[in-house]
Amino acid sequence: MTNPPGSWIWYELMTTDAAGAKAFYDAVVDGWTIGAQSAAPDQDYRMIGRSDGGNAGGMMALTPEMTEGGARPCWLGYLYVPDVDATVAAITTDGGQVQMPAVDMPGVGRMAMVTDPQGVPFYLMTPTPPPGMEGMASDVFSPDQPQHVSWNELATPDLEAAKSFYGKHFGFEFNESMSMGPMGDYCFIDHDGQRTGAMMQQQDKTERALWQFYINVPSIGAAIRAVEGGGGKVLSGPHEVPGGATIIVGTDPQGARFALVGGK
Repeated sequence: MTNPPGSWIWYELMTTDAAGAKAFYDAVVDGWTIGAQSAAPDQDYRMIGRSDGGNAGGMMALTPEMTEGGARPCWLGYLYVPDVDATVAAITTDGGQVQMPAVDMPGVGRMAMVTDPQGVPFYLMTPTPPPGMEGMASDVFSPDQPQHVSWNELATPDLEAAKSFYGKHFGFEFNESMSMGPMGDYCFIDHDGQRTGAMMQQQDKTERALWQFYINVPSIGAAIRAVEGGGGKVLSGPHEVPGGATIIVGTDPQGARFALVGGK
């Protein structure tokens, strides 16, 4: 893996209706094609294909046992670390919690799910590249390419604590911020010389704090029509943001929150 440690290397949708989610996102994100039902007998996992032949991430169908255990539809991200076990130990020492212990996935790599000290979940992963592709890099994040996640945003219950935590464990830097008035500062995240997203103070404490990933689409107008036509809801937007892009935040028919960024 040639991505620097602390990079976002995979995104995953957990859903209660894989077929319904496929139909929805295939229509909303122009160029995406989510795979057909997995052949695995015990887990329906599908790749989210892009029109350039790459993958934007994956989709996992939640089993009844998972939902009984508290799992709900949502998007989660994977952060690359060279040593999953060491990072899990360091995170738990600093107040994070383990949601899924470290496990080896044959042909995939070693991974674990943890939360930060504020309860925000994410995955840690040390991938196993396919034979002959040991020098590969993940390209699921791109700041400007359609069909990729182009912004990673966290509204956290404790902004200063979150900045300290992600800076210490993943090398996130916070070199600039933008005032949002009474809502506080919008603190930009820089990582290995690239601006990858931002953090801010959570405003609605009744909502579960989650990382929010902005998927780049060519037309926000067309995407809104697809969202509403496919049974989803637009919760916020469209809003123009600095730089001229337009964003929306919505929920898919299964209740997973997502965000889109693109042209008008």
